[in-house]
Amino acid sequence: MEKHENFFERLARERGITVEEMKQIISDRIEQGLHDPDPEKRKSWEAIPCKGDVPTPEEWLQYAVKQIETNEDNNLLHWYPYL
Repeated sequence: MEKHENFFERLARERGITVEEMKQIISDRIEQGLHDPDPEKRKSWEAIPCKGDVPTPEEWLQYAVKQIETNEDNNLLHWYPYL
């Protein structure tokens, strides 16, 4: 049976970096968003549910997918059937 890439593996492969490096890039972006000087942008990042103080890349991805489903824009999910 063929193994399917997960979202992070695919992003990393497309960029020629490791999964850990990809997750670090996403983590850095989450941190930037949480400290954005624009309160509206910061509020949207703060809305991501998380177990700790800062969302993990996995928590960010789960939230993003749920937002897409909730906004009835789930056609986008057909592009990434193995999320």
